[in-house]
Amino acid sequence: MHIEFRHLRTIKAIYQAGGVARAAEQLNITQSALSHQIKGLEDQAGVELFVRRSKPMTLSAAGMRLLRLAEQVLPQVEALQDEFSGLRAGSTGRMHIAIECHACFEWLFPVLEMFRKSWGDVDVDIRPGLAFDALPALLKEEVDLVVSSDPETLPGVTFTELFDYNAVFVAAGTHPLAVKPYIEAEDFRGQTLITYPVDRSRLDVFSQVLTPAKVEPASIRQVELTAVILLLVASNRGVAVLPDWVVREVKYSSDYVTRPLTANGVTRRLYAATRTADVEKGYVRDLIRFAREEAIKLQSA
Repeated sequence: MHIEFRHLRTIKAIYQAGGVARAAEQLNITQSALSHQIKGLEDQAGVELFVRRSKPMTLSAAGMRLLRLAEQVLPQVEALQDEFSGLRAGSTGRMHIAIECHACFEWLFPVLEMFRKSWGDVDVDIRPGLAFDALPALLKEEVDLVVSSDPETLPGVTFTELFDYNAVFVAAGTHPLAVKPYIEAEDFRGQTLITYPVDRSRLDVFSQVLTPAKVEPASIRQVELTAVILLLVASNRGVAVLPDWVVREVKYSSDYVTRPLTANGVTRRLYAATRTADVEKGYVRDLIRFAREEAIKLQSA
C-alpha cells in the first residue's frame, strides 16, 4: 500500500468537513478528483475507508485508523516544513560552540544572553573545546563555532577577529613581586603558579613567556574555577596569569596586585572560527557582533 501525504490530508479534510464537497473546497480541488483519489486509496487498502450510507459521510474503522496516522504525521511534516523555511530565511538553526579558552565562559555567558533574546529559535550549546579537537569537530559539523586564540589555515574554515586582551599577572597585595612595575619570566622561579587544568601549551604564561625563556616555576597547581584561583592568590598560596577581563573586579582591591607580563605586556587575540559557508548567516554575524560589544564593555569597566 502506497500512502502519500495528500492521502492523509484528504482523510483529515473529509473528517473535519463532514463530506466530500466541503473537503474538496478546503483542498482546492474538484469533487470528482477527490472522489477518484478516495477510490484509488480504497483499492490499494482493499477495504472501505468511509461509510457512505451515513449522512454526513463518516469514516469506517479502517478510515479512523488512517485518520489517527494523519493526526500523528501531518503536524510533524508541517513542523519540519516550518523549520526548513526558517533555515532558508536564516531565522533558525544551530549554534553549538566549542571554547578553547577556559576563562572565556565568564565572558561568553552575557553574550549568549543577548543572543538568546535576538535568536530564540536557534539551538545553542557550549562544549569545552579543550576536552577534544575542536577544529576537526567544526569541519565535521559536530560544532558550529570555535572560540580560539590560535588561528590556523584550514580549507573551509574562516577565522574572524573578536577582540584583543592582555594576559595579566595576579598576586596577593603583600607578595614580594608587588613592588615590580612588570613581571618577567625569571620572576616565576620559586613561585607556585596556579593555572586552569589544561595543557601548558594552551596557557599564555607558558606559550608567550615561560617556555621561550626556558623557565619553570617551582610548582604548578591546577584549579578549575576562576573564583577559587583568585581566592588562593589572595591567600598568598601562589600567583596566576589571567586575561584582563577576569581581573577587572579585583585590580582595585588591596588584596591583589596586577602587573603586566614583560616590559611590553603580552597581548593576545581571540577569534571565532566558523565554516566559511556559515559566515554570512544572520545569527552567526550577530553572535560575533555581540561578542565584540561585550568585550568592549568588559575592557572599559
